[in-house]
Amino acid sequence: MKERLNRLLENSYSPYSHFRVAAIVVMKDGQSFEGVNVENATYGATICAERSAILGAVSHGYKRLDFDTLYVMCDNEKIGMPCFVCRAVISEFMEKDCKVVCMNPMGEEEVHTVSELCPYPFSSEDLEHA
Repeated sequence: MKERLNRLLENSYSPYSHFRVAAIVVMKDGQSFEGVNVENATYGATICAERSAILGAVSHGYKRLDFDTLYVMCDNEKIGMPCFVCRAVISEFMEKDCKVVCMNPMGEEEVHTVSELCPYPFSSEDLEHA
């Protein structure tokens, strides 16, 4: 997965931050979807690699809880973690015990479960009225 993510970093569109990120989400049926960060001069229209990959899977018909593992790589020595907007999307589509593998180009990695990254998620249960 490391080599695939390294190649995918080249597709990042990050002319403003120069911070390239690549993500691959693997589904329970073995299918995978790739994503990269795509920046915009307004910044608010920027999309992260994690959301790009997850939304690609949804666009191809996958549903909530069809997801297995998310791999994320930033292009520096530090192992980057998903932002909090991405964490909200991750917790919406992935089960609490699914793995999120964050790594750097050298192959160092940290593995967390969704519940570790999102210990207090906002979910559909929060929208229910008493």
